[in-house]
Amino acid sequence: MSDKDLRAQLTQNMDEAEWDWLIPHAQRDAVIVVAAQLNLLDVGVAIARDNTAKVQVWIDEALLAKPSYEQLGRWNGNPSKRFNALIVEPYVLVQEKIAA
Repeated sequence: MSDKDLRAQLTQNMDEAEWDWLIPHAQRDAVIVVAAQLNLLDVGVAIARDNTAKVQVWIDEALLAKPSYEQLGRWNGNPSKRFNALIVEPYVLVQEKIAA
């Protein structure tokens, strides 16, 4: 599959989600938090392409991480918290939406 086709497919998997909808994914340890300075679609493509070098740099720079206990506590206290979300099996990549 070309990068263009992969990006188109992943774009279809992107949506906005409330934390309440993401809890089951967090319970199975499948949620990955993507830092705001990264493009969610670019991260999804790198993971789907198994680009371990690029992904490892983001992990090392703390731009990709599993949610911390502090984050989980905050989000559990606000189940309507909104995220941009992208499914890249078996993961759900999320970026916090900034309240307007």
